[in-house]
Amino acid sequence: MAPGSCPRIDPRICLGGSVSPGANDASEVRGTRETVETFLRLVGEGDADRLADAFAEEIDWSVPGDGSLPWTGRRSHRHEVPEYFKVMWPTFVESESETAIDNILVDGADAVVLGRFSHTVKANGRRFGTPVAIHLTVRHGSITRLHLYEDTYTVAKAVTAEA
Repeated sequence: MAPGSCPRIDPRICLGGSVSPGANDASEVRGTRETVETFLRLVGEGDADRLADAFAEEIDWSVPGDGSLPWTGRRSHRHEVPEYFKVMWPTFVESESETAIDNILVDGADAVVLGRFSHTVKANGRRFGTPVAIHLTVRHGSITRLHLYEDTYTVAKAVTAEA
């Protein structure tokens, strides 16, 4: 394919993506959305162990970030999911944590959640907010991929600040 040319079939091909048959099947989109909404509800309920049930046994989990944030990094198995939340949640004042979901975009098995996190750090009282995007992939009713994108510089700066 010549540079700058793009087949008229599907623009995702030009972006390095692929198109699988039935990628936009209505039932698949509905199932993905329901799984993502269940995941978000479980996060809101604060039950780290039940959250693991939303995931497949083998997962592609990535939360890039500063090494000073012990919950960042990669995970590859369902049993590692609760640890993420059990390590992260106690860092913040629970009653002062807010999550705003602006949109959930679904394309077949993939979903992107757009929103904003705001927290107050327990250790120093520092308040911060960050925009967030979470890319989730759902297969057979279970989450197989979670990639979280946030301003980890802002998070690390708030968490490591002196009281």
